[in-house]
Amino acid sequence: MSTEQLIANSIAVLNANWRDGFTVPSGQLYPFQWNWDSGFTSIGTCLFDLDRALLEMETLFTGQWDNGLVPHIIFHSEKETTYFPNFDFWETTVNAGAPQKPKTSGITQPAVHGFVLEHLLNRFPNEEKVKAWAQRLFPKVVAYHRFLYTYRDPHHEGLMFMFHPWESGRDNSPLWDESMDRIVIDKATLPAYTRRDTKIAAADERPTADQYDRYVYLLELGKKHQYDGPGIAEESPFLVQDTMMNAILIKSNASLIRIGEQFGFDVGELKEWQAQSIPAYQRKFWNEDLQTFTGYDLRGEKQIIGKEIGALVSLTAGIADEKQAKALKNYLQQLHDRGFYLCPSFDVDSPRFDSKRYWRGPIWPHMNWLVHQGLQNYGFNDLADIVRADAIHLIREHGFYEYFESNKAQAASLTQGYGGDQFSWTSAVLLDFLDA
Repeated sequence: MSTEQLIANSIAVLNANWRDGFTVPSGQLYPFQWNWDSGFTSIGTCLFDLDRALLEMETLFTGQWDNGLVPHIIFHSEKETTYFPNFDFWETTVNAGAPQKPKTSGITQPAVHGFVLEHLLNRFPNEEKVKAWAQRLFPKVVAYHRFLYTYRDPHHEGLMFMFHPWESGRDNSPLWDESMDRIVIDKATLPAYTRRDTKIAAADERPTADQYDRYVYLLELGKKHQYDGPGIAEESPFLVQDTMMNAILIKSNASLIRIGEQFGFDVGELKEWQAQSIPAYQRKFWNEDLQTFTGYDLRGEKQIIGKEIGALVSLTAGIADEKQAKALKNYLQQLHDRGFYLCPSFDVDSPRFDSKRYWRGPIWPHMNWLVHQGLQNYGFNDLADIVRADAIHLIREHGFYEYFESNKAQAASLTQGYGGDQFSWTSAVLLDFLDA
């Protein structure tokens, strides 16, 4: 497929997934507006419809709560019934500050919004409407960061926690297995529910039934504590400071500081967060034996041992020092030399690696976009080119899917990717890669 046809097909996917004011990730599998998906979608959409890219982000923030939370799903339609858990299952009325038009979920996702604002400002430095858009959204994004540092950092370390794997964006990563296995469920206490995802996508590419029961348990726990109560930190058996969520927060802090200084806004609070967060990340997450950053299990009071994609986002945020950056670069280079597309979402040498099941091994195009940026930050341009080229190749050969096979030998026998088809962030980051 020619580059021109790839671009045309990417735009066609994004056009097909556009609704009235926002883009769905995939028409069948994910029929609402997702938080970090919208950020990546804006980055691609701005290249052919700037007004729509700006509206995408503004529409997302119509779901922001009074406490600053930007939820992971905005349910703009209350008539769509093909997704679980739908708005009624979340029962966000338990929190008086949650909007009821639109309805939302009660958890969040990685804080991409700050760097998305800066990305579009840098793309269109002379567009007055982009400057005005960024100035309107700036205080809302700062309020979201304030939520994370206020409600999700009980020890005031400068590192936020998540209490549900869905918040990480990497729902069923093996990193969460030990913490999730800590949850002992009396299934009779769970509310009745019916999954929809396995009716649309192959079950062996999705989280298992036991994992889903635990997801529902944690959702119910969040609901019990109004989604922002201190009881979450006190009671949740799953309480994790994640490498990627904190790296993206740090990256967006830096973007907001630069934006604020550009427009003359007060950035003192942002600088205080940043001054605390970066050293804490370095001190708490680096594992010398593994030569990578690892998340921290607050409930188990220990590092979460394992190599996975989230650690590489430290490069994107500029957190890694020179030695650490080289170690992460060498890890990727070895994977490439061994016959893997970059970047597998989990350690290919782990017995928990599964190259086709969601976040346990496949390639995710938007993660390649983040890692590509990170490698460029440190001058590892040859490897950055490989990360970019692998994403383009997989999409060109296997379609606009949600994620892709990471083992080159296995991928050679496949004709398509995994998960949802006609996927928005796949199309969006491809447009940005091809425009580079």
